[in-house]
Amino acid sequence: MCAYRQQKLQDKEGLFIVEGVKMANEALQWGAEVVCICATSEWLEQVDSGKHSAEIYEVTPTELERLSLMRTPNQVWMLVKRVANGKWPAVINTAILEINSKITYRTSNLTLVLDRLQDPGNMGTIMRTADWYGVRHIICSHDTVSCYNSKVVQASMGAIFRTCVEYVDLPRWLADCGQPVYGASLQGEKLSSIDLQPSTPKVLIIGNESRGISPETMEQVSHPVLIPNRGGSAESLNAAVAAAILMDRLVGEL
Repeated sequence: MCAYRQQKLQDKEGLFIVEGVKMANEALQWGAEVVCICATSEWLEQVDSGKHSAEIYEVTPTELERLSLMRTPNQVWMLVKRVANGKWPAVINTAILEINSKITYRTSNLTLVLDRLQDPGNMGTIMRTADWYGVRHIICSHDTVSCYNSKVVQASMGAIFRTCVEYVDLPRWLADCGQPVYGASLQGEKLSSIDLQPSTPKVLIIGNESRGISPETMEQVSHPVLIPNRGGSAESLNAAVAAAILMDRLVGEL
């Protein structure tokens, strides 16, 4: 199992690693296809292993530490099958899903686009924020960090199981999407003054952490928008923070 610490082997076999109690429970709750579970007796005692087809191994904390990519391993390590590029996870094939009569699953009319994003922490945080706002479809340029990077998976806090992430030829996809395209620009119109028409499907682009939206992608932006620098001193916003501000404005009532 230790060989799966290598990203190349994960990529080759179409798998990714999920670690920790919270993320493992998210994987099971949201119907991820779990291939293998290595867990301590403490975790296994709390889970009905008969409900899952995965291979299950009881391991000691020391053995778990050898498997783990985390600084502090946490009871359970899983291998989970990836969803094919552009394929929607089974749980989001419908717009509204009731789970245990407590969780209502909703989908917004906003599609999020990530252009050349490189930082795994930013990627995972943006996925988590998109999940909060009901943004289920995330389109990425081919040079954006993989959503199955272990740091992305952990930072997503379960959003990896509730979003469809697709890697595409970004300028071509945008040219064919047929929707208003919003993107942050220093020459854009102030966000607060834009008539957003909440019910209209739309696209939001978040660019690279240091270089912003690429020139070829920027050509497809129909609505450049500006987040005003009210303090006047900071050079830029973190990409995940900018994404949160823009999604809060662009997502209509669900």
